[in-house]
Amino acid sequence: MKTPYKNIYSVLKLNRFIVLAVVIFAMLSSTFSVWMAFTTNKNALNSAFAINTDGSIIPLKLVTQKANFKVEALAHLDLFHNYFYNIDASNYERNLEKALWLGNSSVDNLYRQKKADGVYNRLLQYSLVQKVLSIDSRINETNGSYSFITTTQFEINRGSVIDTYELVSSGSLIVVDRNFPNNPHGLLITDFFENTLKKLNNESP
Repeated sequence: MKTPYKNIYSVLKLNRFIVLAVVIFAMLSSTFSVWMAFTTNKNALNSAFAINTDGSIIPLKLVTQKANFKVEALAHLDLFHNYFYNIDASNYERNLEKALWLGNSSVDNLYRQKKADGVYNRLLQYSLVQKVLSIDSRINETNGSYSFITTTQFEINRGSVIDTYELVSSGSLIVVDRNFPNNPHGLLITDFFENTLKKLNNESP
């Protein structure tokens, strides 16, 4: 005798197949979504800043650090030497604090030595103004390690006399985590040393 209803086993088999197909599709979709999110996040973390033509940092634009390493390194060195040597009685504490974020203990040791020698006390006592005129850095790469030599010209205004000096400094650069805005380029100066300092001329204002 025929029945208007399908065999119960056929219905259950079909339902089981549909449920299994939906579960497998959901698992594959979830796995793909997680993989895409992980890949996107990894790429974003590795290249989350763009470099402007003047070396400044533009957050949230994707570039690789390696492709722009020289631009960033030069901008990092300019930033450091401006903070460390472009000082007067009103800004030296603030500038030196910013400079210390850009270098390791070698920079801190030099700062402490200058402080012990009374450099900053004389800055306050005589209201000296030390102004950076130019910064010229050369970067060398050897087996993946980066070193630099920087020539900085600056003047010291003593009121009645303006003395101009040329300082040659050297050191190395290593890559560290970016710390915006304290260390936006993600570089750290190591082995920093003041090689030579010479007076260029005397000018009367």
